[in-house]
Amino acid sequence: MKKVIQILVGIVFINIGYTQQLESLLEQGLMNNPEIQALEIRYTIATEKVNEVNTLPNTEFSAGYFASETETRTGAQKARFGVKQMLPWFGTITARENYAGSMAEADYVDLVIAKRKLTLGISQAYYRLYAINAASKVLEENVELLMTYEQLALKGVEGGMTSAVDVLQLQIRQNELVEQLKVLQQRYLAEESGLNNLLNRDENIPISILDTFTLPKEDGLIASDSLRLHPELLKYDKLYESVLKDDLLVKKEASPMLGIGVDYVPVAERTDVLFMDNGKDMVMPMVSVSVPIFNNKYSSLGKQNALRKKELEAMRKERYNALKTQLAEAVSKRNSARIRFVSQSENLKKAGNAEEILIKNYETGTIDFNDVLDIQELQLKFQMNQIEAVNSYYNQMAIINYLSNL
Repeated sequence: MKKVIQILVGIVFINIGYTQQLESLLEQGLMNNPEIQALEIRYTIATEKVNEVNTLPNTEFSAGYFASETETRTGAQKARFGVKQMLPWFGTITARENYAGSMAEADYVDLVIAKRKLTLGISQAYYRLYAINAASKVLEENVELLMTYEQLALKGVEGGMTSAVDVLQLQIRQNELVEQLKVLQQRYLAEESGLNNLLNRDENIPISILDTFTLPKEDGLIASDSLRLHPELLKYDKLYESVLKDDLLVKKEASPMLGIGVDYVPVAERTDVLFMDNGKDMVMPMVSVSVPIFNNKYSSLGKQNALRKKELEAMRKERYNALKTQLAEAVSKRNSARIRFVSQSENLKKAGNAEEILIKNYETGTIDFNDVLDIQELQLKFQMNQIEAVNSYYNQMAIINYLSNL
């Protein structure tokens, strides 16, 4: 069981979008995240419960003093001492161990699910940081471009080819882009702080982000049964197995318990007569049986387990359908992101060609800075859409990796 799940955890790291920086962040997160640490401790506790149930009922010791002595042929009984040990029915302790072990396996699956979710959260936060960083660089480039256009417009004003209104429009546009840039910088700080919190470290530690992401030439194929071994479904399988183990345990505990013991009674010697066994102490070995005759507890537990199994089957089916829906949506959004990326790339090339034409027209004195602003705005829109498409693509790939066995 552990081996299979460890393979599944390792599979999550196989993604063309993962960089060395991201892999390092994932390793830190899996090592330092408090939720992961808490679940690891819970799993350790669950495994220790196997030792807890591997025990017998308490040994009973008893002692009593005869306030009114009972006179026997061999002498008066002075006190009574006894020891007794109840023994569960054959196989009961093994059934308890098996049940505790199955519950520990369910806790281990919870740990695996948490690790996969943490991997997903860190990856998506990293890609958001990339998108903000890339968008900020695009804005900086566009501000510099507008400054160049502003210089051209100022020269045009001196030569009488443009008006001061064109210069003001360019300056207004620059201010708008600078404002957007400052807003993005604040978003970056917030996202960086959130990612550092996932890593359980100082939120002010800077995070290294890859400058550019490129889409892979082909998308990975997803097997039709890729969800079959998903940990969220394995959890229900493990819980179902634990109910089966509990059924066996209930049957064992409904069986009689055997008891063995011994009583010891010291006897005082008689002084009025002498004979061979005078004052001989009594030792009485005992055997007992505990039978749950008037107890409906075990019958009720059996009915509860039968209902619990039906509940788990229904919950597993519901979760499987939900995971299939999420996977289909993620694949659709990933494919849509690739389509948008290709489309925006083509539009960006055409906008660049239009910009070149406008700049060449400047040499002939026929430049229209309204057209320049329109083209610049289109270029910025296409660049932002392209960045968003890349961000969406890798976010959906992270979701697909969480859901499937890629």
